[in-house]
Amino acid sequence: MFLYGVVNASPDSLSTASIATTVDAAVARARSLLADGADAIDLGGQGSTDVAEVVDPAVEWERLADLVPALATLGVELSIDSWRPQVVRRALDAGATVINAADGMQHDEMWEVAAEFDVPIVVPFLSGPNPREMALVTRDPLRAMSEYFEARLAQADRYGARARCVLDPGTGFAPPGWPWERRFEYQKRVYSNLDELREFGLPIYIALPWKETAQHDELLEIVVDQRPEFGRAHHPAKIRRVQAERGVRPPAGDQT
Repeated sequence: MFLYGVVNASPDSLSTASIATTVDAAVARARSLLADGADAIDLGGQGSTDVAEVVDPAVEWERLADLVPALATLGVELSIDSWRPQVVRRALDAGATVINAADGMQHDEMWEVAAEFDVPIVVPFLSGPNPREMALVTRDPLRAMSEYFEARLAQADRYGARARCVLDPGTGFAPPGWPWERRFEYQKRVYSNLDELREFGLPIYIALPWKETAQHDELLEIVVDQRPEFGRAHHPAKIRRVQAERGVRPPAGDQT
């Protein structure tokens, strides 16, 4: 599994260890993630949780402007996590190399950016226009995701970008006020059946569970056993440890 370690330039992330709002702090955080087993870095400047303040795109970019070029010097892939195409474009211009499209690639403006830059595109499933405005999925989530990705990839075809897409079931996002027990059962259902998303012949990307509870550990083990090609991790050393414990070792020359 190719791992993106998380650096959050938004000050209200639930994972306080991931917050880095200065160049020195972001570079130090990134170096630590890489030393702990990450292969790349994922950077965001706007929180997607209920507690995060939604800021103007100019403020989001202000948080990122100095960090993107600094992290780009580390010589690894750098993904930009945003639902705003103008922020994504500026980050790619400044050295980011992957689009982590928090709008779920639902809008032509983001596809236009993707067409302009020949980079990979992480396409998450969203049940709303952005991570802050999502509805509960009340039917089979895998069927809902399959229909969603079919529609997004039809858009990708219009821009010649299908081959660069990576599919994310969007389990890192949640509708407001969703009780954890229901979210746990939802994620368990999705993670146990990731192969259903392989009908599209594209890699899979998972925002890996990071909280220290028995249920989060159970979910992480399920994901690891499913062997997605990509993961987003707050604590990459733990992911590598769980992989080793479960006998998931990449063959020589393979990063997954």
